[in-house]
Amino acid sequence: MRLPFTAQTDRPVRSWPVRIARALLLLAVAPIPLILLFAVINPPVTMVMLGRVVQRVGAGERPYWPAHTPIARSDMTPSVRRAVLASEDDRFYLHNGIDFVELNNALDRRKRGGKLRGASTLTQQVAKNIFLWNGRSFIRKGMEAYLTVLLEIFLTKERLLDLYLNLAEWGPNQFGIEAGAQHHFRKSASRLTRDEAARMAAILPSPRKWSPRGPIASRRVGAILGRMQYAAPRTEEVK
Repeated sequence: MRLPFTAQTDRPVRSWPVRIARALLLLAVAPIPLILLFAVINPPVTMVMLGRVVQRVGAGERPYWPAHTPIARSDMTPSVRRAVLASEDDRFYLHNGIDFVELNNALDRRKRGGKLRGASTLTQQVAKNIFLWNGRSFIRKGMEAYLTVLLEIFLTKERLLDLYLNLAEWGPNQFGIEAGAQHHFRKSASRLTRDEAARMAAILPSPRKWSPRGPIASRRVGAILGRMQYAAPRTEEVK
């Protein structure tokens, strides 16, 4: 009489690995339709934006909702694109989302006693901004790496750069290059000068604390302008 009972209780136990595998598969493929959609439209909101809304609500700061006006590539001065690459990821066209060369350089600097500087690529930052939360846990970094691979597979480099420029935080409650340009220089992103574009790129490591006209940006802008005079290195140029 115990055999049927044992068989009945064993069946759901054995099904748990299958359920877990199915859930993991679903989580793995769930971002793909959204990524394909982002090939033609800009995300209206990101996880980082929602996180800022929660922070502002908790602090009683207004407006709660961030300034965010996505624009087309043709509405951005080309200097903005080159300035951001020069400042944040000059090897953008050479890597596949994760820059192992820069990562190794960062680790070498740390071993020599230097400060451990972040080596996140623009694609990794896009993955974090859209899908994830701020943090440094291994789980979050693993998810970021997987999403970065998906973004590189399904989107072109130029589209990834478009997304970054339209989603990056460029000041307190300011998201996207258009909102940032209006906030800091009272002009559209299409009218930024070369120097202003470099100053906008200079504040990206800490956009809520630094000002494009502040001392830190002023120290960084010269190096950025120097790199801007050269084209961003591309794969086909080094073959």
